[in-house]
Amino acid sequence: MKKKEVMEQLREMDTNELREQGDSLKESLFRLKFKKSLGVGDSINDLRRERKTLARLNTLLSQREPKVKGKKSKVTK
Repeated sequence: MKKKEVMEQLREMDTNELREQGDSLKESLFRLKFKKSLGVGDSINDLRRERKTLARLNTLLSQREPKVKGKKSKVTK
């Protein structure tokens, strides 16, 4: 699947769906890393693709969630 198609699908999801997708991608990455360590199959491209998709997903999540920082406003007298 192409990058634009993946981004369109991710943008259509709501926040909860993105979190669930992120969890499944993390599990998939774990399994791919395990397969790579065993030397089973050609999983390097799959690893790269999954890692990039997870990064895109995390970027979308961070853009959607409002940033709350502990900044205190300065009061001038």
